[in-house]
Amino acid sequence: MNKIVLVTGASSGIGEGVASFLSEKGYVVYGTSRKPKNERDFPFKLIVLDVLNTETIQTAVQLIIKNEGRLDVLVNNAGMGITGPIEETPTEEMRAVFNTNLFGAIDVIKAVLPGMRRQKSGIIINITSIAGYTGLPFRGLYSATKGALELITETLSMEVKPFGIHVVNVAPGDFATNIAAGRYHAPISEQSAYKEKYQINLDLMNAHVNSGKNPTEMAKKIYAILNTKHPKIHYKVGGFLEKFSIVLKRMLSDRMYEKIVMQHYKL
Repeated sequence: MNKIVLVTGASSGIGEGVASFLSEKGYVVYGTSRKPKNERDFPFKLIVLDVLNTETIQTAVQLIIKNEGRLDVLVNNAGMGITGPIEETPTEEMRAVFNTNLFGAIDVIKAVLPGMRRQKSGIIINITSIAGYTGLPFRGLYSATKGALELITETLSMEVKPFGIHVVNVAPGDFATNIAAGRYHAPISEQSAYKEKYQINLDLMNAHVNSGKNPTEMAKKIYAILNTKHPKIHYKVGGFLEKFSIVLKRMLSDRMYEKIVMQHYKL
């Protein structure tokens, strides 16, 4: 029986790559977008879902269950980026990114769990980030949201395992997507104490995304996870240095690791 998959944030980037790849592999895939009527055609069903609107979340999940009778897989991908010095980033923007990347993801999980518990099976895959393992300069809020989702994944995995449900996360490094275009950037003012360093890091971040890996690599990893009988909790997909940075953080003292990160980001 073909598995029924829900991929949030599937109109572009990693979400689109995952939804398209799984469709090609025979899965019945529902992707979501806040405004799907304005999108081009996709090789999967694209439906309305805004992670900031619980009514649209419930409606989307109920539609899938009505059409297919079940929902087997959630790929919790929808999210947003944010950059800026902590001191100069508006608090309302901080709350907005937590509402999208963390609480929005949790609300989608809440919507799919009742059905998965009834059928005594399912897998929830949270898309986090390698940035969630380290506080990065001028990306602290983004790192914090993804790090928090990593911990939620660990907790949820224990809570729902008795119901036959697996919860895992996949942490990507830099991928060639349009996240930079949709990211909130704290304005760079001429009077800012961080002006020069922040601009250098913005240019560095955008260069990393532009030269990043193909989203198909994420799709292949998720496909492999779906075909693993006993999946792990944490997966990482990225370049050697990105993944090695996590190992290095465990090995070195806090200040030594901090020094290496600051040198990398030209601080």
